[in-house]
Amino acid sequence: MNRTKVTFNQEQLTKSCEIARALAHPLRLRILEFIDRNHRINVNKIYHSLKIEQSITSQHLRILRLAGIVHAEREGKYIHYSIDYGVVELAERAIDNFYGRA
Repeated sequence: MNRTKVTFNQEQLTKSCEIARALAHPLRLRILEFIDRNHRINVNKIYHSLKIEQSITSQHLRILRLAGIVHAEREGKYIHYSIDYGVVELAERAIDNFYGRA
């Protein structure tokens, strides 16, 4: 077996872990699927439609936002969420590459 020097870019590794952690939760995936179906939607419609408490929905959206997976845009008193499909696509490709499906 060949040995490879172990080197990682700490900043990239931290960001990658943050994205993977955000995507690894079933409820966050449900929220993402709902946003995807609606393209851009406010938090009230997310928690009412998915029947999730507002505080829990906000916590999960915060994790997705900090990972760069969703964008939040305030319009008056409402915050609308949309998906950064570029980040999601990169994560999907990275996972596929890791498991040799690319």
